[in-house]
Amino acid sequence: MKRRAGLALLACVVALAASLAGTSARAVEPNEVLKNPALERRARAISKRLRCLVCQNQSIDDSNAGLARDLRVLVRERLTAGDSNEAVIRFVVARYGDFVLLRPPVKPVTYVLWFGPILILLFGGAGALVFLRRRQAAGAIAAANPLSAEEHERLEALLADKGSGS
Repeated sequence: MKRRAGLALLACVVALAASLAGTSARAVEPNEVLKNPALERRARAISKRLRCLVCQNQSIDDSNAGLARDLRVLVRERLTAGDSNEAVIRFVVARYGDFVLLRPPVKPVTYVLWFGPILILLFGGAGALVFLRRRQAAGAIAAANPLSAEEHERLEALLADKGSGS
């Protein structure tokens, strides 16, 4: 019985993984695709560099959100008008800010984004090191100052009382 349940669970996990695997980069709708293959390749390359402002963890090329679709159409309109790839990206950044870029530039405004995780790791590591050294020092102090005979007898009495009182 357990084996059958395990196999059913495994089948569900495999089916879910298979269904999710094919959906990642198919958000571009057929009516958005440009007839010129070279322009379409450029549009896809640009779309992979721009963040979906709704999903925030996907490119507009991967996202099914309405705003991502609007941005894909905007990119294609700008390319059709003759803009270069960088001009299209500058146009979108001028409207939405650096946040729309999946890889924002390193500048004072984005220092926290780029260097924040490193600082958090460094401060966390330093905090852990201080904690472990204090713990080690407390253990050394306790080992250097063992209980006196009187303290040991009192501890035994307290433990005996607690054991019989439960």
